[in-house]
Amino acid sequence: MLDRLAADVQPAPDRRARQRGTQRTRIVDAARRLFTRRGVDDVTMTEVAAEAGVARATVFNYFGSKHALLEAITEEVISHYQGMLRNALADTTSPTLLIVRALFEQMGAGIEEDRRFYRGVFREIAKVRLGLDEGGMGQRAGEVALGLASAFDSLVNGTITHWLYGDAAEPLRQRMRRAAEVFLGAVALVPAAHRSAPLPALAPRRRRTRAPRRQRHPPGRRVS
Repeated sequence: MLDRLAADVQPAPDRRARQRGTQRTRIVDAARRLFTRRGVDDVTMTEVAAEAGVARATVFNYFGSKHALLEAITEEVISHYQGMLRNALADTTSPTLLIVRALFEQMGAGIEEDRRFYRGVFREIAKVRLGLDEGGMGQRAGEVALGLASAFDSLVNGTITHWLYGDAAEPLRQRMRRAAEVFLGAVALVPAAHRSAPLPALAPRRRRTRAPRRQRHPPGRRVS
C-alpha cells in the first residue's frame, strides 16, 4: 500500500524523464530494425517514427537528423563491443587462447547476422577502433597490452571490413576463426586440448524493445 502511495506522489519530472528515456529507446530500436531489414540509405525518418509508434516530430525532438540517429546507434554498438572487451579482461578462469578465439568468433557472429545493418554503420564504428583507441581498454591495461590491442584492432577491422564491403562468399565466422589463429601465432598451436573446449560467452545481453502492434480493422471498414 505504501509503495503504491509513493508511486502516486512521485515527482512529475522523474516520470517525464523515464518516459523520454523509453521513447528514445523505442526510436533507436525501431531504426535499428529498419536499417537491418533495408539498409540505412533506404529508410526515412517518417518510417522510423511509424515503426516506433511515435509522431515524426517526436523523432526529430530526440535526433535532429538521420545522421544523428545513426551516431546514437553507433555508440550503442560500440558500447556492446566494449562490454565484450571488459568481459574478456575480467575473465580470470578461461585460458587466454579461448578468450581470444571467443572475441573473434563472437564479434563475427553478431556482424554476420546483421550484414546490411553493419554495412551502413561499420565505417563509423571503425573510426573509434572498437573502443581500443587512445584512452581505451588497451592503454588502461599497459603499454604491452596497448601494442597487442593495436594488432588485434587492425586484424579485426581488416577482416570485418573486407567481408562487409568486399567478398562475402565465405562466412565471416570462419574468417574470424582464421584471424584469431593468425593473431595467436605459434602460441595457438601449443595446447591442442583447448581446441575442443567450449568458448566463454563474452557478449553482453542486449535489451530491445518490441515493435508496437499495428491495429487491425475489420474488412470493408474505411479508416480515416
